[in-house]
Amino acid sequence: MRSFWVYGALCVAIQGLSGCGSNPVAENKTEVRETAKVAQYDQLVVAFGDSLYAGYRLSPNEGLAPQLQAALQADGVNARVHNAGVSGDTTAAGKTRLAFVLDNLDRKPDLVVLGLGGNDMLRGIKPAETKANMTAMMDELKRRDIPVVLTGMLAAPNLGADYVNSFNGIFPALADKYDASLYPFFLDGVVTDAALMLPDNIHPNAKGVSRVVEGLYPLVEAALKQQGDTVLEK
Repeated sequence: MRSFWVYGALCVAIQGLSGCGSNPVAENKTEVRETAKVAQYDQLVVAFGDSLYAGYRLSPNEGLAPQLQAALQADGVNARVHNAGVSGDTTAAGKTRLAFVLDNLDRKPDLVVLGLGGNDMLRGIKPAETKANMTAMMDELKRRDIPVVLTGMLAAPNLGADYVNSFNGIFPALADKYDASLYPFFLDGVVTDAALMLPDNIHPNAKGVSRVVEGLYPLVEAALKQQGDTVLEK
């Protein structure tokens, strides 16, 4: 719980921001196609989120996608992790671009790691809207028969108990409804350690991302293995 309160204190300091990260940058078809096409991989994972996924102010090999890919490959999982993170994205923005990203990959993903909602919380967007947008994305992924690993977010305590309870319940409820694996809080064990954060105290540095990956990649690896076993059974 201590990490939740520290995270809340940090959120108070950035309430005036439009959201985590720099100005949103829309992906275009060339960017999607070029970054998605990598030869010699067996499984494709799409990391779909905001600046926490995009690798905000990190070198190309330091963000979530490259570090997650390296962790998987170190364990013998020959997977490509495609970075579909866009700084500043809300759940509404994510809902708008999800189909576009999926349609412009060179193949159907074996898994989507989905993490949005932080910018909704920072902007005070009603949890009901966040839930509706997240549900729409989960419905789209279910329609395409793509498994999901969700990464959750927590609301700042200063937003009030009603908001906090409504917002924090979104991700566990979605995971349960859609039978998705859940990493409950993306910044768990990171946001409370200044050595793992960038100077803005909002985004993880390379070491912080490594800590996230330590907790996240076993869920991703298990989901990919389950997907591979399902394909073999067919």
